[in-house]
Amino acid sequence: MMIFKRKNKIPTTDNTKDKSMLARLKSGLSRTGTGLGDLFLGKKQIDADFLQSLEDCLLMADVGIEATEKIIQQLQQQISRHEVNDQTALLIALKKHMQDLLRPAEQTLNIERSGEPFILLVVGVNGAGKTTTIGKLAQLYQNQGKNVMLAAGDTFRAAAVEQLQIWGARHNVPVISQASGTDSAAVIFDAINAAKARNIDILIADTAGRLHTQTNLMEELKKVIRVMQKADPGAPNETLLILDASSGQNALQQAKQFQQATNISGIVLTKLDGTAKGGIIFAIAEHLQLPIRFIGVGEQAADLQPFNAENFVNALLENMTDDQIR
Repeated sequence: MMIFKRKNKIPTTDNTKDKSMLARLKSGLSRTGTGLGDLFLGKKQIDADFLQSLEDCLLMADVGIEATEKIIQQLQQQISRHEVNDQTALLIALKKHMQDLLRPAEQTLNIERSGEPFILLVVGVNGAGKTTTIGKLAQLYQNQGKNVMLAAGDTFRAAAVEQLQIWGARHNVPVISQASGTDSAAVIFDAINAAKARNIDILIADTAGRLHTQTNLMEELKKVIRVMQKADPGAPNETLLILDASSGQNALQQAKQFQQATNISGIVLTKLDGTAKGGIIFAIAEHLQLPIRFIGVGEQAADLQPFNAENFVNALLENMTDDQIR
Protein backbone atom coordinates (compact mmCIF):
# COMPACT_ATOMS: atom_id res chain seq x y z
CA MET A 1 0.00 0.00 0.00
CA MET A 2 1.33 3.40 -0.99
CA ILE A 3 0.33 6.59 0.76
CA PHE A 4 0.92 9.75 -1.22
CA LYS A 5 0.99 12.96 0.74
CA ARG A 6 2.79 16.25 0.30
CA LYS A 7 3.01 18.78 3.09
CA ASN A 8 2.99 21.90 0.94
CA LYS A 9 -0.05 22.72 -1.09
CA ILE A 10 0.35 23.23 -4.81
CA PRO A 11 -1.13 26.68 -5.42
CA THR A 12 -4.15 26.78 -7.66
CA THR A 13 -4.93 29.42 -10.24
CA ASP A 14 -8.53 30.57 -10.36
CA ASN A 15 -9.02 33.62 -12.53
CA THR A 16 -12.75 33.61 -11.82
CA LYS A 17 -12.68 33.27 -8.06
CA ASP A 18 -14.45 36.62 -7.66
CA LYS A 19 -17.46 35.45 -9.63
CA SER A 20 -20.48 34.50 -7.58
CA MET A 21 -21.85 30.98 -7.73
CA LEU A 22 -24.88 32.22 -9.68
CA ALA A 23 -22.65 34.05 -12.16
CA ARG A 24 -20.61 30.89 -12.67
CA LEU A 25 -23.80 28.92 -13.21
CA LYS A 26 -25.16 31.44 -15.72
CA SER A 27 -21.91 31.37 -17.64
CA GLY A 28 -21.80 27.58 -17.61
CA LEU A 29 -25.36 27.16 -18.88
CA SER A 30 -25.13 29.78 -21.63
CA ARG A 31 -25.07 27.20 -24.44
CA THR A 32 -28.16 25.39 -23.23
CA GLY A 33 -30.14 28.58 -22.61
CA THR A 34 -29.41 30.28 -25.92
CA GLY A 35 -32.35 28.81 -27.82
CA LEU A 36 -34.83 29.67 -25.09
CA GLY A 37 -33.46 33.19 -24.80
CA ASP A 38 -33.74 33.80 -28.56
CA LEU A 39 -37.32 32.56 -28.51
CA PHE A 40 -38.37 35.30 -26.12
CA LEU A 41 -36.61 38.15 -27.91
CA GLY A 42 -39.11 40.66 -29.27
CA LYS A 43 -42.87 40.69 -28.90
CA LYS A 44 -44.52 37.56 -30.18
CA GLN A 45 -48.07 36.32 -29.99
CA ILE A 46 -48.68 33.50 -27.54
CA ASP A 47 -50.29 30.98 -29.86
CA ALA A 48 -49.91 27.39 -31.04
CA ASP A 49 -46.89 28.30 -33.21
CA PHE A 50 -45.12 29.93 -30.27
CA LEU A 51 -45.76 26.91 -28.04
CA GLN A 52 -44.49 24.61 -30.80
CA SER A 53 -41.28 26.64 -31.02
CA LEU A 54 -40.93 26.48 -27.24
CA GLU A 55 -41.45 22.73 -27.33
CA ASP A 56 -38.78 22.42 -30.04
CA CYS A 57 -36.32 24.46 -27.94
CA LEU A 58 -36.88 22.26 -24.89
CA LEU A 59 -36.40 19.08 -26.92
CA MET A 60 -33.26 20.48 -28.58
CA ALA A 61 -31.87 21.13 -25.10
CA ASP A 62 -32.51 17.43 -24.30
CA VAL A 63 -35.13 18.16 -21.66
CA GLY A 64 -36.76 14.91 -22.79
CA ILE A 65 -40.13 14.07 -24.29
CA GLU A 66 -42.00 13.35 -21.05
CA ALA A 67 -40.74 16.41 -19.16
CA THR A 68 -41.30 18.66 -22.19
CA GLU A 69 -44.84 17.41 -22.71
CA LYS A 70 -45.62 18.00 -19.05
CA ILE A 71 -44.36 21.60 -19.24
CA ILE A 72 -46.21 22.39 -22.48
CA GLN A 73 -49.48 20.85 -21.24
CA GLN A 74 -49.33 22.90 -18.05
CA LEU A 75 -48.77 26.09 -20.06
CA GLN A 76 -51.61 25.25 -22.46
CA GLN A 77 -53.99 24.79 -19.52
CA GLN A 78 -53.01 28.16 -18.07
CA ILE A 79 -53.43 29.84 -21.45
CA SER A 80 -56.90 28.30 -21.88
CA ARG A 81 -57.87 29.63 -18.43
CA HIS A 82 -56.55 33.10 -19.44
CA GLU A 83 -53.97 32.97 -16.63
CA VAL A 84 -51.23 33.48 -19.22
CA ASN A 85 -51.81 35.97 -22.03
CA ASP A 86 -48.43 37.54 -22.79
CA GLN A 87 -44.74 36.66 -22.93
CA THR A 88 -43.93 37.92 -19.45
CA ALA A 89 -46.67 35.85 -17.84
CA LEU A 90 -45.72 32.80 -19.89
CA LEU A 91 -42.08 33.15 -18.92
CA ILE A 92 -42.98 33.35 -15.23
CA ALA A 93 -45.16 30.25 -15.60
CA LEU A 94 -42.45 28.41 -17.57
CA LYS A 95 -39.91 29.17 -14.88
CA LYS A 96 -42.22 27.85 -12.16
CA HIS A 97 -42.99 24.60 -14.00
CA MET A 98 -39.31 23.97 -14.69
CA GLN A 99 -38.42 24.59 -11.05
CA ASP A 100 -41.23 22.30 -9.90
CA LEU A 101 -39.83 19.48 -12.05
CA LEU A 102 -36.36 19.87 -10.57
CA ARG A 103 -37.13 20.68 -6.95
CA PRO A 104 -37.63 17.03 -5.78
CA ALA A 105 -34.05 16.32 -6.92
CA GLU A 106 -32.69 19.20 -4.86
CA GLN A 107 -31.36 17.28 -1.87
CA THR A 108 -28.13 18.33 -0.22
CA LEU A 109 -25.61 15.63 0.61
CA ASN A 110 -25.28 15.80 4.38
CA ILE A 111 -22.01 14.36 5.65
CA GLU A 112 -22.67 13.01 9.11
CA ARG A 113 -20.03 11.08 10.95
CA SER A 114 -20.80 8.94 13.97
CA GLY A 115 -17.39 7.65 15.01
CA GLU A 116 -16.53 6.15 11.60
CA PRO A 117 -15.38 7.77 8.35
CA PHE A 118 -18.10 8.77 5.90
CA ILE A 119 -17.35 6.63 2.84
CA LEU A 120 -18.24 8.10 -0.54
CA LEU A 121 -17.95 5.81 -3.58
CA VAL A 122 -17.72 7.43 -7.03
CA VAL A 123 -18.81 5.50 -10.15
CA GLY A 124 -19.51 6.23 -13.81
CA VAL A 125 -18.48 5.62 -17.40
CA ASN A 126 -15.11 6.50 -18.91
CA GLY A 127 -14.58 10.19 -19.44
CA ALA A 128 -17.51 11.40 -17.35
CA GLY A 129 -15.18 13.31 -15.03
CA LYS A 130 -15.00 11.04 -11.97
CA THR A 131 -11.42 11.72 -10.98
CA THR A 132 -11.67 15.47 -11.51
CA THR A 133 -14.90 15.57 -9.52
CA ILE A 134 -13.24 13.72 -6.67
CA GLY A 135 -10.51 16.35 -6.53
CA LYS A 136 -13.07 19.14 -6.41
CA LEU A 137 -15.03 17.37 -3.68
CA ALA A 138 -11.83 16.92 -1.68
CA GLN A 139 -11.22 20.66 -1.75
CA LEU A 140 -14.86 21.45 -0.96
CA TYR A 141 -14.92 19.29 2.15
CA GLN A 142 -11.46 20.31 3.27
CA ASN A 143 -12.55 23.94 3.07
CA GLN A 144 -15.37 22.95 5.43
CA GLY A 145 -12.76 21.84 7.95
CA LYS A 146 -13.08 18.09 7.39
CA ASN A 147 -10.21 15.60 7.20
CA VAL A 148 -10.35 13.94 3.79
CA MET A 149 -8.64 10.86 2.34
CA LEU A 150 -8.76 9.59 -1.25
CA ALA A 151 -8.66 6.01 -2.52
CA ALA A 152 -7.24 5.51 -6.03
CA GLY A 153 -9.56 2.66 -6.95
CA ASP A 154 -9.23 3.17 -10.71
CA THR A 155 -6.30 0.77 -11.03
CA PHE A 156 -6.88 0.06 -14.72
CA ARG A 157 -5.87 3.53 -15.88
CA ALA A 158 -2.45 4.53 -14.58
CA ALA A 159 -3.12 8.17 -15.39
CA ALA A 160 -6.12 8.12 -13.05
CA VAL A 161 -3.91 7.22 -10.08
CA GLU A 162 -1.43 9.93 -11.00
CA GLN A 163 -4.19 12.47 -11.50
CA LEU A 164 -5.66 11.68 -8.11
CA GLN A 165 -2.24 11.97 -6.49
CA ILE A 166 -1.81 15.41 -8.02
CA TRP A 167 -5.17 16.48 -6.64
CA GLY A 168 -4.22 15.03 -3.27
CA ALA A 169 -0.97 16.97 -3.25
CA ARG A 170 -2.75 20.14 -4.30
CA HIS A 171 -5.17 19.94 -1.40
CA ASN A 172 -2.79 18.33 1.09
CA VAL A 173 -4.94 15.19 1.20
CA PRO A 174 -3.51 11.66 1.61
CA VAL A 175 -4.12 9.24 -1.27
CA ILE A 176 -4.15 5.47 -0.79
CA SER A 177 -2.98 3.73 -3.96
CA GLN A 178 -1.31 0.58 -5.26
CA ALA A 179 0.38 -0.49 -8.47
CA SER A 180 -1.52 -0.35 -11.75
CA GLY A 181 -3.56 -3.49 -12.31
CA THR A 182 -4.09 -4.17 -8.61
CA ASP A 183 -7.55 -5.31 -7.56
CA SER A 184 -9.63 -2.17 -7.11
CA ALA A 185 -11.56 -3.70 -4.22
CA ALA A 186 -8.28 -4.36 -2.35
CA VAL A 187 -7.19 -0.72 -2.70
CA ILE A 188 -10.48 0.60 -1.34
CA PHE A 189 -10.50 -2.03 1.45
CA ASP A 190 -7.05 -0.83 2.58
CA ALA A 191 -8.19 2.78 2.32
CA ILE A 192 -11.16 2.18 4.61
CA ASN A 193 -8.92 0.63 7.25
CA ALA A 194 -6.41 3.47 6.89
CA ALA A 195 -9.19 6.07 7.20
CA LYS A 196 -10.40 4.45 10.41
CA ALA A 197 -6.88 4.30 11.84
CA ARG A 198 -6.26 7.97 11.10
CA ASN A 199 -9.64 9.22 12.31
CA ILE A 200 -10.50 10.56 8.85
CA ASP A 201 -13.85 12.31 8.42
CA ILE A 202 -14.47 11.53 4.74
CA LEU A 203 -13.02 8.86 2.46
CA ILE A 204 -13.70 9.39 -1.26
CA ALA A 205 -13.07 6.28 -3.38
CA ASP A 206 -12.51 6.37 -7.13
CA THR A 207 -13.41 3.42 -9.37
CA ALA A 208 -12.51 2.47 -12.92
CA GLY A 209 -14.74 3.86 -15.62
CA ARG A 210 -17.00 1.27 -17.17
CA LEU A 211 -19.62 1.34 -19.86
CA HIS A 212 -23.11 0.65 -18.56
CA THR A 213 -23.37 -2.14 -21.16
CA GLN A 214 -20.32 -4.05 -19.87
CA THR A 215 -21.97 -6.70 -17.71
CA ASN A 216 -18.70 -8.16 -16.41
CA LEU A 217 -17.45 -4.79 -15.22
CA MET A 218 -20.76 -3.97 -13.62
CA GLU A 219 -20.51 -7.27 -11.73
CA GLU A 220 -17.00 -6.25 -10.66
CA LEU A 221 -18.47 -3.07 -9.21
CA LYS A 222 -20.81 -5.19 -7.11
CA LYS A 223 -17.74 -7.08 -5.87
CA VAL A 224 -16.05 -3.81 -4.87
CA ILE A 225 -19.05 -2.96 -2.71
CA ARG A 226 -19.10 -6.44 -1.10
CA VAL A 227 -15.41 -6.13 -0.17
CA MET A 228 -15.96 -2.61 1.18
CA GLN A 229 -18.65 -3.97 3.47
CA LYS A 230 -16.20 -6.46 4.94
CA ALA A 231 -14.16 -3.51 6.18
CA ASP A 232 -17.25 -1.49 7.14
CA PRO A 233 -20.75 -3.04 7.05
CA GLY A 234 -22.30 0.36 6.38
CA ALA A 235 -20.13 1.15 3.37
CA PRO A 236 -20.57 2.99 1.17
CA ASN A 237 -22.52 5.74 2.91
CA GLU A 238 -23.08 7.44 -0.43
CA THR A 239 -22.65 6.17 -4.00
CA LEU A 240 -22.33 9.05 -6.43
CA LEU A 241 -22.89 8.43 -10.13
CA ILE A 242 -21.01 10.91 -12.33
CA LEU A 243 -22.83 11.74 -15.57
CA ASP A 244 -21.51 13.80 -18.46
CA ALA A 245 -24.22 16.30 -19.48
CA SER A 246 -22.92 16.38 -23.06
CA SER A 247 -23.98 12.73 -23.39
CA GLY A 248 -27.60 13.91 -23.48
CA GLN A 249 -30.20 11.16 -23.40
CA ASN A 250 -27.44 8.53 -23.29
CA ALA A 251 -26.61 9.76 -19.79
CA LEU A 252 -30.11 8.78 -18.75
CA GLN A 253 -29.59 5.23 -20.07
CA GLN A 254 -26.26 5.01 -18.25
CA ALA A 255 -27.92 6.03 -15.02
CA LYS A 256 -30.65 3.41 -15.34
CA GLN A 257 -28.08 0.62 -15.83
CA PHE A 258 -25.90 1.75 -12.93
CA GLN A 259 -28.99 2.04 -10.77
CA GLN A 260 -29.78 -1.61 -11.46
CA ALA A 261 -26.24 -2.75 -10.64
CA THR A 262 -25.60 -0.64 -7.54
CA ASN A 263 -27.49 1.34 -4.96
CA ILE A 264 -26.95 4.77 -6.49
CA SER A 265 -27.87 7.40 -3.92
CA GLY A 266 -26.88 10.59 -5.72
CA ILE A 267 -26.05 12.12 -9.10
CA VAL A 268 -23.32 14.54 -10.13
CA LEU A 269 -23.91 16.11 -13.56
CA THR A 270 -20.66 17.37 -15.06
CA LYS A 271 -19.58 19.42 -18.11
CA LEU A 272 -22.72 21.53 -18.28
CA ASP A 273 -20.56 24.39 -19.55
CA GLY A 274 -19.55 22.50 -22.69
CA THR A 275 -22.91 21.44 -24.06
CA ALA A 276 -26.25 22.70 -25.34
CA LYS A 277 -27.84 19.57 -23.85
CA GLY A 278 -27.99 20.71 -20.24
CA GLY A 279 -31.73 20.16 -20.29
CA ILE A 280 -30.98 16.48 -19.68
CA ILE A 281 -31.13 17.36 -16.00
CA PHE A 282 -34.94 17.56 -16.29
CA ALA A 283 -35.16 14.08 -17.81
CA ILE A 284 -32.85 12.74 -15.08
CA ALA A 285 -35.00 14.30 -12.35
CA GLU A 286 -38.21 13.05 -13.99
CA HIS A 287 -37.14 9.45 -14.63
CA LEU A 288 -34.63 8.55 -11.92
CA GLN A 289 -36.12 10.35 -8.93
CA LEU A 290 -32.67 10.46 -7.37
CA PRO A 291 -31.03 13.39 -5.61
CA ILE A 292 -28.86 15.53 -7.86
CA ARG A 293 -26.12 16.36 -5.38
CA PHE A 294 -23.82 18.53 -7.49
CA ILE A 295 -23.49 20.05 -10.95
CA GLY A 296 -20.28 20.99 -12.74
CA VAL A 297 -20.20 24.21 -14.78
CA GLY A 298 -16.48 24.71 -15.35
CA GLU A 299 -12.95 23.54 -14.70
CA GLN A 300 -12.29 25.35 -11.43
CA ALA A 301 -13.01 23.73 -8.08
CA ALA A 302 -15.61 26.40 -7.32
CA ASP A 303 -17.48 25.41 -10.48
CA LEU A 304 -18.70 22.23 -8.78
CA GLN A 305 -21.84 23.47 -7.03
CA PRO A 306 -24.52 21.91 -4.85
CA PHE A 307 -27.60 21.63 -7.03
CA ASN A 308 -30.25 24.31 -6.51
CA ALA A 309 -33.37 24.11 -8.70
CA GLU A 310 -34.24 27.81 -8.57
CA ASN A 311 -30.72 28.96 -9.39
CA PHE A 312 -30.44 26.43 -12.19
CA VAL A 313 -33.62 27.56 -13.95
CA ASN A 314 -32.78 31.25 -13.48
CA ALA A 315 -29.37 30.66 -15.01
CA LEU A 316 -30.81 28.59 -17.84
CA LEU A 317 -33.00 31.52 -18.83
CA GLU A 318 -30.14 34.02 -18.52
CA ASN A 319 -30.63 35.51 -21.99
CA MET A 320 -33.90 37.07 -20.95
CA THR A 321 -34.09 40.51 -19.42
CA ASP A 322 -33.99 40.95 -15.67
CA ASP A 323 -37.55 42.25 -15.70
CA GLN A 324 -38.73 39.11 -17.48
CA ILE A 325 -37.15 36.56 -15.21
CA ARG A 326 -38.23 38.21 -11.95
